[in-house]
Amino acid sequence: MSNRRRTAPIYLQLARRIQDRIDSGDLPSGSRLPSEPELCEEFDVNRLTIRQAIAELERAASVEIRRGVGTFVRSPIARVSIAVDPRSQRFDLGSLTTAIPHGAAEAGDIEDGAERIIAVLPSPRTPADTGAAGHLRCDPAELSRLESVIYIGPEPWGVNSYWLKSSLLPEELSTPRRVDNAVRVLSRSADIVLEYDWRAFSAIGADIGDADLLGVPAGAPLLVREGVSCTPDGEPVLFVRRRINGERARFVLNFRPDDGG
Repeated sequence: MSNRRRTAPIYLQLARRIQDRIDSGDLPSGSRLPSEPELCEEFDVNRLTIRQAIAELERAASVEIRRGVGTFVRSPIARVSIAVDPRSQRFDLGSLTTAIPHGAAEAGDIEDGAERIIAVLPSPRTPADTGAAGHLRCDPAELSRLESVIYIGPEPWGVNSYWLKSSLLPEELSTPRRVDNAVRVLSRSADIVLEYDWRAFSAIGADIGDADLLGVPAGAPLLVREGVSCTPDGEPVLFVRRRINGERARFVLNFRPDDGG
């Protein structure tokens, strides 16, 4: 045992021992951990130490505490790979489609196009709206902001904010409802081709609103993907800001062509 492990607090040593059991398969996914009294007896520690150890494992996303039921080993998180070819993937068809892992839709694991508009706000006036207006080179009063949630299976995967001119807002996106894909609806309704102008990636902690929509604790890590989509001649049409549960996505840049081999 390393010096670091020997000198760690008892609750961390205990958490590591339980984690070792999870990693080895002795405590498989979905299994219930022994009760507090059982763990106290096995490791000869008090309940406070057990609770601190379990809290560490919960923070590490290794276990899930179900109040009144027990503590269970979490199932592996299914991460969606969002593949981007920087040389050729210019067209904005709505990235929900490209976000679906190969073979998952055929297997019935993902409800393709599960995006739900939850709010439509005309002429919004928050600082974020002013920033979006700057990207779209117009006055905030000309804009509408759409808020939506993307689902993968029954679980919320990402929260979207879309800004576009109210004159371009199609009827299908004007009220809260389920749509196949908001970007595709806009492109089809306005009869325009949308291309990526730019995209930026960052990370933030979930605020109260996003945490509630995504079913994660406030402060949980979110991946942020934002940018402008434009017409082929460069006219900005759409600014999008997507916040994704950080443990459920990864972005993949493909630098060599896929020859299908």
